[in-house]
Formats: sequence, C-alpha cells, structure tokens
Amino acid sequence: MPNRGGRIQEPGTRDQGPGIRNQGSVGVREQGAGTLINLDPTIRSEIKKTRPCLIISPDEMNRHIGSIIVAPMTAADKEYPTRVRCTFKRKKGQIVLDQIRTFNKARLIKKLGTIGPKAQMDVISVLQQLFAF
Repeated sequence: MPNRGGRIQEPGTRDQGPGIRNQGSVGVREQGAGTLINLDPTIRSEIKKTRPCLIISPDEMNRHIGSIIVAPMTAADKEYPTRVRCTFKRKKGQIVLDQIRTFNKARLIKKLGTIGPKAQMDVISVLQQLFAF
C-alpha cells in the first residue's frame, strides 16, 4: 500500500523511513535471545561487524517499539566486571555489557538461540549493579 513519499509498504510492515522496514518476521524479540546483528558503522574501540548479540531490553518494550537494546557477544576473554562468561552455540565467550547499544529492529538478521538460565541471571545481576544509584 502507498505511504508517505509514494513508496510501497509491504503488508504487515510499518514504515520507518526510507529503506527501513520493521523486521517483525525475524521473530527475535524476547529478552535473553541471541541474535545476529550488523553493528556497523562503529567508532574507535566499539565492537564491529555482524556478530551475535544478546537482547537485554524487556519483552514488553520489544513488543511495542521499533528498537531493541542489545549487548554484543565476543569470543575474547577479558577480566572485566562488566563481562559475563557464557557458552553459546557450543562456543565459550562473553556478553559485553560495557558496550550496550540500541538498534532499530531492521538490523536483526536472524535468531541464533538463547543463553542458559545461569548466564541470564548473571547478566541481570551485572546490569543491576551497573545501573544502581
């Protein structure tokens, strides 16, 4: 159906501007889900490229707005208090909570799986400590 600017909008999508569609069909919206996301463009020491990320935004938020909050995942092992060790897709790595970012859902590429319950609790604990007043 036509929308502003004369572009054709696919059924079931919501217009978010030129070249961006709501990618609800990816089906990755739940907190604790690992998803493949394009992190580029980046600046300086930010984690780059397309990589697994953990969705940390609450499910209620994920259902109602066009963006999600994620934490990148890496195979690097660094002893930082803001990193949570986990095994994901049979690989050991870390969830990088010191590089939390917000993205439009159009960056979601595909669902990869979920982290285990212990890693989920560890993530929540570190986030609570990080944002405690």
